[in-house]
Amino acid sequence: MVLQAESQIAQHYLHVVNKRFVELKKMGERAFEQLEDGEWNWSYNVDSNSIAVIVKHMSGNMISRWTDFLNTDGEKDDRNRDGEFEDSITSREMLLDVWNQGWKVFLDTLQSLTVDDLTKTVTIRQQPHTVMEAIERQMSHYAYHVGQIVYAAKQLKSEEWSTLSIPRKKN
Repeated sequence: MVLQAESQIAQHYLHVVNKRFVELKKMGERAFEQLEDGEWNWSYNVDSNSIAVIVKHMSGNMISRWTDFLNTDGEKDDRNRDGEFEDSITSREMLLDVWNQGWKVFLDTLQSLTVDDLTKTVTIRQQPHTVMEAIERQMSHYAYHVGQIVYAAKQLKSEEWSTLSIPRKKN
């Protein structure tokens, strides 16, 4: 009975995290929709990342972490992490292509995981994590960056911004 309950909880967990990550992806996309061409390259100052840079970093992270996830270290040798912080996205199409490439690798892998996978050990930067810990690590990381994207887009759009959540009451 306990094993069955644990299995149901684990299955529910996989369902919930898949749903939450899809919601994060959509939130970023709803922010992109409000931007004019090129606004994704704006940054507050030279030490801040533009939306385009955040997108490149997230995509690079997703591809590295989630390619051959159960078998190889999540920090792949061919990842150019420093290159992710160069502002080289020049079109909306390119922005969305980079965004979708990372999310596809990540979501395809996440959706392929089974209940039995959750307690397996994977490595990220040669540090062991259970699969569940790795998922939670990425939840925090991706939510952080999507929040940055939304915040930057909101700053750019100011009064033109359409809220992505429940709007405040206006007096």
